[in-house]
Amino acid sequence: MTRAAISFRLATALLAVAFLSLGLVACEQTRADVPVQGPRDLARAAPEDVGMSSDRLERLNGAMQGLVDDGLLAGITTMISRHGKIAHFGTFGHQNLEDGVEMSEDTIFRIYSMTKPITGVALMILYEEGKFRLSDPVHRYIPEFEGLVVAKEDGPNGQPITEPADHPMTIRELMAHTAGLSYGIFSQSQVDALYNEANVLDNDSTLKDMIDKLAKIPLRQQPGSMWHYSVAVDVQGYLVEVLSGQKFDEFLDERVFGPLGMNDTAFHVAADKADRFSEVYTHDADGNLMAQEGFGGRRDYLDPPAFLSGGGGLVSTTMDYMRFSQMLLNGGELDGVRILAPSTVELMHLNHLPRELKEMSPGTGFGLDFAVVLDPVAADGISKGEYYWGGAAGTWFWIDPKEDLVFVGMIQHFGPLRPDVRSLSRRLTYQAILEPAS
Repeated sequence: MTRAAISFRLATALLAVAFLSLGLVACEQTRADVPVQGPRDLARAAPEDVGMSSDRLERLNGAMQGLVDDGLLAGITTMISRHGKIAHFGTFGHQNLEDGVEMSEDTIFRIYSMTKPITGVALMILYEEGKFRLSDPVHRYIPEFEGLVVAKEDGPNGQPITEPADHPMTIRELMAHTAGLSYGIFSQSQVDALYNEANVLDNDSTLKDMIDKLAKIPLRQQPGSMWHYSVAVDVQGYLVEVLSGQKFDEFLDERVFGPLGMNDTAFHVAADKADRFSEVYTHDADGNLMAQEGFGGRRDYLDPPAFLSGGGGLVSTTMDYMRFSQMLLNGGELDGVRILAPSTVELMHLNHLPRELKEMSPGTGFGLDFAVVLDPVAADGISKGEYYWGGAAGTWFWIDPKEDLVFVGMIQHFGPLRPDVRSLSRRLTYQAILEPAS
């Protein structure tokens, strides 16, 4: 063998070793970036097994109990999953002060707007079946919405002066709260007054009745022109009915709640579960807790409603909502049951606001029925890519893909004296993480 041939073989061998080394390094980096913790099945685990500190989680327990002891909240539940395991589940105070019923892990809560992400998932199941595109005009499936006009300015006799919409609202805009709709309670305009006069979200009516009312009211602003919280997700619930041919509650039971084992999530509390249903509270003039149903007590949760509100009608438990949230963090699957594809879940928590809007609030965009953290510094958050929402009676949750974490918190409280338990729980959760996920 010539010296040149020997040199060539030696160089080739050294190059192969170099590539092998690079492959091993990449493999080690992959293993480090994706913790291997066994099945992501929400089995209970010691905090240390998932990179958290038991001692530091006691700070979370102490703070929640302190809010109860100080008379600021009647009861609280908090729950954390990390790497697919339950690292914390705390119950504090009472679900019913008057009867002395303590808060429990299976207490049932009004989740109000935490219904919205569930409705979004239901609609995206139909998206995966090819039933619509996000860019489709809503009126293609809800013809009552064809030709909607937009309020331009206030007019005489409480009727706004209108102009044509510059484009039909799309399903993407419907899911991102940029469709031009309103709620009638979070802003003041002639359009909002018309919502209230029409009683758009009448608990004794149907989703179709709501559509007929909305079709007669101008849009509050041009579609795509601003983020404005609205009845858009109730419209999505009706869209699920149109696209599936099923009643909204039946679709949720068959395609979401049943498969995920969310046995206590529904539009009402069954009679045999009524003893687990939490009372809801506010503070009286003297700062004392008193029982008081929200929104004027217009809803009796013990009877099935006529109006299946996709924007705020569900009751649920802490564990049920954790199962829903963990399914999303798992990329659309839980316990071997797949609800959505990973790409669809990813699509849902991208920022879908128009380029000229960019943000819902500083550092925060909006996906398909979730808020999304774009800039943790501006948003006063922790992780870029976190997505979340909350409910009117104080329930809250967030999903953090970066730290492979879900938090679900439940309270039942209305009023200005409600403490900022959401921000407090966030700080006390992240300070307990001692092993970052990546």
